Amino acid sequence: MDQNTIDEGKTYALVAYLTLIGTLIAFFMNQEKRNDFTSFHIRQALGLGLLYIAIGYIVSSLDSMMVSMSFWVFFSVLFLYGLFGAITGKLNKIPILGDFFQNLFKSVGQ
Repeated sequence: MDQNTIDEGKTYALVAYLTLIGTLIAFFMNQEKRNDFTSFHIRQALGLGLLYIAIGYIVSSLDSMMVSMSFWVFFSVLFLYGLFGAITGKLNKIPILGDFFQNLFKSVGQ
């Protein structure tokens, strides 16, 4: 991927990590002129957002402050990792789950 593609896609890649609404905004804005860098980060952010909701539903039923705080810290680190990759122009996959998200959402942004 060339530097021009990365520079053009940085803004939408950054927006993708700002909640699921940001992911949807980045997805629709990327439809006009498809950018591989943005598509990569949209898939990562979409996977993180959906996983956050699914696990968050389970964690909220446990009613434990320690579990809730661990959950928040874990997902905050993952979101910051992805966000840092978008800002620096790198294709950083989310640890452990990055390949899974790329395969699961491979039709997004294609």
